[in-house]
Amino acid sequence: MNLLSHATLMSRRLLLGGGIGIMAIPMRVGAARAAPSEDPRAVVQYVAAEGLAAADPRLPFKQRFHRLRKLFSHYFDIGHIAAFALGHYRRLATPEQLRQYNHLYVTFTVEVYGGQLAQYANLPVRVTDSRLSEGEPVVTTEISRPDAGPVKIDWYLVDRHGRWKVGDVNIGGISMKDSQRQYFAQWIETNGGQFGALLAVMRQVITASRQGAI
Repeated sequence: MNLLSHATLMSRRLLLGGGIGIMAIPMRVGAARAAPSEDPRAVVQYVAAEGLAAADPRLPFKQRFHRLRKLFSHYFDIGHIAAFALGHYRRLATPEQLRQYNHLYVTFTVEVYGGQLAQYANLPVRVTDSRLSEGEPVVTTEISRPDAGPVKIDWYLVDRHGRWKVGDVNIGGISMKDSQRQYFAQWIETNGGQFGALLAVMRQVITASRQGAI
């Protein structure tokens, strides 16, 4: 299987069960941090509903992309997301390659998951539960589907300077951050440990997504 086929398979597996899979690393802030100004349940309800609305395939591509990118940039812990996905392979990259990776990561995520979310666009979504895990909130939502059972998604939140950010998303017991880290490592190792291979595959995935191949 070629690298683009691996990438296509990853994009489908990461959304197994019908949810958005954005990856991050949960990290605790010191005790002196300010209390978040927003209710975590309200944050998740907004992000989930807005994400499904923004993915509506009836909208022009540029409008969908910019709405989803804005949502991702504002509500997801991008710096830790990107760093966790690389793991120790970060040490293989030059400063210029890291700059390219960080730039590509946002577009890659929005393209892949925005395209997959289109099948659930504008479906009802609601918060059904919340709890604490290692001191941080986990909020559960369900997407209602008229022709199938509901899609259950657990959203793991972290406190970043008094604001809740989405850390990990779990669908059917599958951690999205762990899945992405696995596939990024596979793409690098398949090409002899060359970090540039990851950048090449990310660009291929973005192109394929815009052409409707993913």
